[in-house]
Amino acid sequence: MTAWPEAVEVVDSHTEGEPTRVVVSGWPLPAGGSLQQRRASLLREQDHLRRAVVLEPRGHAAIVGALLTPPEQPGSQCGVVFFNNAGALGMCGHGLIGVVRTLEWLGRLQPGEACVDTPVGTVTARLEGDGHVTVRNVPACVQALDVEVDVPGLGRLHGDVAWGGNWFFITELPGEPLEVPRLPRLVAVSQAIRLALVEAGVTGADGAEIDHVELVAPAREADARVFVLCPGGEYDRSPCGTGTSAKLAVLQARGRLAPGQVWRQESVTGGRFEAWLAEHEGRLLPHVRGRAFVTGRATLVFDPRDPLVAGIGR
Repeated sequence: MTAWPEAVEVVDSHTEGEPTRVVVSGWPLPAGGSLQQRRASLLREQDHLRRAVVLEPRGHAAIVGALLTPPEQPGSQCGVVFFNNAGALGMCGHGLIGVVRTLEWLGRLQPGEACVDTPVGTVTARLEGDGHVTVRNVPACVQALDVEVDVPGLGRLHGDVAWGGNWFFITELPGEPLEVPRLPRLVAVSQAIRLALVEAGVTGADGAEIDHVELVAPAREADARVFVLCPGGEYDRSPCGTGTSAKLAVLQARGRLAPGQVWRQESVTGGRFEAWLAEHEGRLLPHVRGRAFVTGRATLVFDPRDPLVAGIGR
């Protein structure tokens, strides 16, 4: 029989439009000493809780969950495992900004710098007095530039494969304006691109699945406007923190972004991140700056008699 906790306490926020649901208590700690092990344990033994917390009827498909855990490394504020409607993530930039603002709202964090452990490594977040948060991410990298892929209905596309905490295929579609009224079309073409990547055998390092598609277009008041398709078929309402990090790696690889040069990335809904590359301990790391706002606090309860107790969807 599936075991359900009596209740799970969550705090909701949005980062430049993209929701984060931080689990602050009630969820049993996944097994393992490392965040990678805890992520695997969550997927293996607690997937029913993942679905129940982020999917309808308690949530919706765009919510990214963040399970707080004890830290893995000495000196870190906490650990966090991010999860969504499709599974668990290695890292989530908008989600980390949401976590930091949530910890501040709960009185657990003051302005300044804090380290947070994630399954892909320890990242640093600086909470500013005005509410902005700057995330110093893990190193981003480029797997391949100018990859060709044939997409039914779109023809042959060229794009870049890069990693910024998750794997991205980054491309431009000049005939596809990135505007909110066109969201169904943008979702459809991005899904077609992702399927074409699978069929063509295009992957990240060591055969890793490219589960994010990032469409890039010019912007009037930023350096670029983006539409990002997430693994579960939803689009990112924010400019996507890991996607912005991956884009920085591409720009640097092409010689179009100097260390310290600010890149302003705007989402399809109008949210904006400022980002740059800066050296830290001999490595060039992406920094992403944005805002998050707490939107609510809730107690989630689970009645085993409810046929939809585990949520609607996968």
